[in-house]
Order: sequence, then structure tokens, then C-alpha cells
Amino acid sequence: MFYKDDRLALFIDGANLHAAARSLGFDIDYKLLRQEFERRGKLIRAYYYTALLDSDEYSPIRPLIDWLNYNGFTLVTKPAKEFTDPAGRRKVKGSMDIDLAVNAMELAPRLDHAVLFSGDGDFRPLVEALQRQAVRVSVVSTLRSQPPMIADELRRQADNFIELEALRDVIGRPPRERDTPPAPVTTET
Repeated sequence: MFYKDDRLALFIDGANLHAAARSLGFDIDYKLLRQEFERRGKLIRAYYYTALLDSDEYSPIRPLIDWLNYNGFTLVTKPAKEFTDPAGRRKVKGSMDIDLAVNAMELAPRLDHAVLFSGDGDFRPLVEALQRQAVRVSVVSTLRSQPPMIADELRRQADNFIELEALRDVIGRPPRERDTPPAPVTTET
């Protein structure tokens, strides 16, 4: 489905891709991800979308955002909104769907192939609109998680579905241990 002369763009729904990779037990190495798609065609743009909490002094996603920003990704961020639901639970909301759709439609006349990293069924009309503009669309997500992270209607609409699990050896790295203390450093005297 990829041709060397394809002008292609990546549209990465950060939260969705992170959740899909986590459900499969690995983290994404974004340097390898970019290299893989540069190998598959002429990469015009690699967008990464995420909402950020302004209230957090330190966000665990900040180092990733900084790295992506300095390594050829186009970052699209906006503040997430915090609220308390009727049951008193703290909730965070920050949808980037419209931003992603607008960027994809703006870039469509200069693309042959769009790669959407999301399983969100809300993107089905976007995929259909891109196809009407003669842009092939591949969707990257997973059927192998429980429950599957890809909406059936999105998978059926796409020209090509790429199982994220199949990319594990190409773009993945093992997840970092969060609760394990670092190994002690020994010095020779």
C-alpha cells in the first residue's frame, strides 16, 4: 500500500496511540516511527496531537513533547480541561479531533497517502473526505487489545489497516518500569 514516491503525512492522536501501545505492552520509539515512514515514502509532515494540563507543575508528557518538537514533528497542543463529574471524580477532557481533521483536510491537496494513528470511530468521516480527494488512508491501531482499540467503522473505511502489534519490532521499545528504583551506582576507589 505504500509507494516510494508517495507524498505522505502522519497524523498521530497522541493519547489514542499511547493507550493502544500500552494495551499491547510496549512504548513507541518516535525516532524509529519517523524513520519507518520516511522509508515508506516522502514524508511531508508528521503531526502529533495532545492536550496538556496547565495545572500540573510537571507533566510526564513534557519531555516527550519537547523531544518531538526538536526532532521534526509538528506539535499541536491545547490545554486540557479539568472538571469533577457528578460522582465527585476528577476528570480531564481534551479532544484534539477537530484540530487533526482540519490539518488533514488542509494538507490533502499535497498528499498521496495519509497515515492516521488512532482507532477513534469519530475519524471515519475524515477518512471518507480524504478519500474523495484521492488520498489513500492507512489507519494504525489494534484489534489485539481487549477490548479492541479500533472502531470497526473506521477500519472498514480505511484503504489499509495496520495492526500496531505488527509494528512492535519496528517502532517499539519495552515499557519503562515506573516503580522500580534505579540500580545503585558503584564506583571504584
